[in-house]
Amino acid sequence: MEKVENGSYISVEYTGTLQSGHVFDSSQGRHPLEVHMGAGKMIKGFESQLLGMALNEKKVFTLSPEDAYGPKNADMMQLVPRSEVPPDMDVQVGMIVGLVTPEGNQVPARVVQLDDEELTMDLNHPLAGESLTFEIEIVGISSTPTQEAGSCPSGCDCSGDCCE
Repeated sequence: MEKVENGSYISVEYTGTLQSGHVFDSSQGRHPLEVHMGAGKMIKGFESQLLGMALNEKKVFTLSPEDAYGPKNADMMQLVPRSEVPPDMDVQVGMIVGLVTPEGNQVPARVVQLDDEELTMDLNHPLAGESLTFEIEIVGISSTPTQEAGSCPSGCDCSGDCCE
């Protein structure tokens, strides 16, 4: 019986939920997630749970923040003067905005607090500090990729550029 091992390409149907039961991501209605084992493209806890599983095997597991997106880091909170926000932008708590780094890269940040003088922005990954529960099923094991490079996991024809 074929088992998941490093170097193989694994197709996984999955649903990810938070402790509250809220579904934060799922492959339902899309192509399965393809994981190249050992390539380091997935959160470490997810990949380690796949090792040794067999085709059509199902599993439910919970990852601690340390094995997922890490704990919340207080150093990732940034104060932004209100004067740097475009005047026509209706900023609200909870809103995700793009901040531009000195190198010109855009980084998503969540507004966590605001007043007339400044905004407090959280630059942590949105799932940092969260325990994540996954319900998975291995639906394919291959020695080569089964999805086109650059293809979109949602199954559309955007070549991986859409936000799903």
